Amino acid sequence: MSWRLAGLALVLALAAPGAVLAGDGRLLATGGASQVEGAAGGGIVPWAVLAGYGTRDQDGGTAFYTRVDTGDYALDAFGVAYTFGNRLELSLARQRLDLGELQRRLSLPWDTLEQDIFGAKLRLGGDLVYTAWPQLSLGVQHKRLRDGALPLAVGARDDRGTDVYLSASKLFLAGPGGRQLLLNGTLRSTRANQMGLLGHGGDRDAGRSLVFEGSAALVLDPSWVVGLEYRHKPDNLGFAGEDAWMDAFVAWFPNKRVAVVAAWADLGGIATLDDQRGAYLSLQLSY
Repeated sequence: MSWRLAGLALVLALAAPGAVLAGDGRLLATGGASQVEGAAGGGIVPWAVLAGYGTRDQDGGTAFYTRVDTGDYALDAFGVAYTFGNRLELSLARQRLDLGELQRRLSLPWDTLEQDIFGAKLRLGGDLVYTAWPQLSLGVQHKRLRDGALPLAVGARDDRGTDVYLSASKLFLAGPGGRQLLLNGTLRSTRANQMGLLGHGGDRDAGRSLVFEGSAALVLDPSWVVGLEYRHKPDNLGFAGEDAWMDAFVAWFPNKRVAVVAAWADLGGIATLDDQRGAYLSLQLSY
């Protein structure tokens, strides 16, 4: 089944008459949004939450589409995730990076880079809301380029690799001004260059790096959330430095079926083109 057909199948399942709506016992927005690599969380950082609104006696799932456009580059990401009993999340995502200005400047024979991401996340313990300890989850993301010729040509060691991460998330019901505040911290072991779109490892550093990712989100009311994210990244390739990513976002959750996230993202330098900043827009359907 193709990716688009898989996404359509999930959307139809969400709308099917008589379908069981999971998550009646979970607060709105506690499933998070879909991160660009397919995991539940923020836009660029996975959180410890799992996709969908299923409780321990229910399953849940999501389908998403995201676009980030900096002017020089454009990234499209889409995929699906499914959570079993609020314990194990499995996800599939595809990313397509339009090389845009870089392809024109260098007359490259490639105009896009694409990769598939196969993810799994296991909730180790805790709960986002109902326990004193934060929710803890362990995740893996296996990334595979569909054509690794360009990344290997500029110094990457491999066209596939696996990230491992540990996330801790906690929702404080009495945060600043009496509003709810979500804090998340993620430690990631990775060799990925630009999330894996430029391969894994490089001529500067071929080994794994332990990097920090963090998020803070303030719930303005049950349907509106604003926040900030930060993602540190390794710097493996000699031909171009790699910067940390940051974004400021606003998310709208009109109900437990739909989430819309808009953000302004600062991605730093990407493959010799500096100051990559632009708009981020994501749509997620959940059940």
